Amino acid sequence: MLSQHEVRPCTIIGNWKMHKTIEEARTFVAQLISSQPNVKCNIGLAVPFTMIYPIAQECAHSIVTIGAQTMNDVSQGAFTGEIAGKMLIDAGAKFVILGHSERRLLYGEDDALINRKIKRAIEIGLQPLLCIGETKEEYEKGTTQQVIEKQLQEDLKDIPAEQLANLIIAYEPIWAIGSGQSASPEIAQSVHAYCRELLAKMYNQILAQRIVIQYGGSVDPENAPTLLSKPDIDGLLIGGASLSLESFLKIVNNDT
Repeated sequence: MLSQHEVRPCTIIGNWKMHKTIEEARTFVAQLISSQPNVKCNIGLAVPFTMIYPIAQECAHSIVTIGAQTMNDVSQGAFTGEIAGKMLIDAGAKFVILGHSERRLLYGEDDALINRKIKRAIEIGLQPLLCIGETKEEYEKGTTQQVIEKQLQEDLKDIPAEQLANLIIAYEPIWAIGSGQSASPEIAQSVHAYCRELLAKMYNQILAQRIVIQYGGSVDPENAPTLLSKPDIDGLLIGGASLSLESFLKIVNNDT
């Protein structure tokens, strides 16, 4: 039987959110690459728009992939302050985070919009990284599975299985993001397993076993190895801990 990471590659991505200047980013990736991080992992950084082009150039011949943190759902138009997926590709982005809870909660992005964004990303060849997760209130009510089911069904609506080969899903319980309170490895594993069950019902078992599902939410060097040891946790989407080269490297190199 194939091992977990032979079926689904370990994928660790740092989400820098609204942090760092171009020069700070250049220094970070130069040191990251020179440190020769764990080549068993796919390593990515979702950086601010301003640094996609220069940092993608810096990482062009390395194992580090650069991506974006969001995009518009249309190809072009009069949308001041927005950015199109083809612009991200032109700048060197290989993937884009869609449906992050901060976009959902702070900017009113709903499942219908996220669905359109995923379809657009697939259409233009940009790898979508879909974030899903429940609020603290939903978690305390015991409705995590219902929330996850609704998000997956609506975010992936009318997208055929053959178009989802490169999809990454990140389960990020909203109550854990930036709180210092991570979901226990057991809770995270149970939700990841449930996601895979849903994907098997929505599509088929082969696709469900192939899709990478990451965990995100107050990940640090201490809890990362235990999270990664769980059979349905294929990687990590890291916020604050990805801003420090030391902590990011510890997480990457502790891959099991």
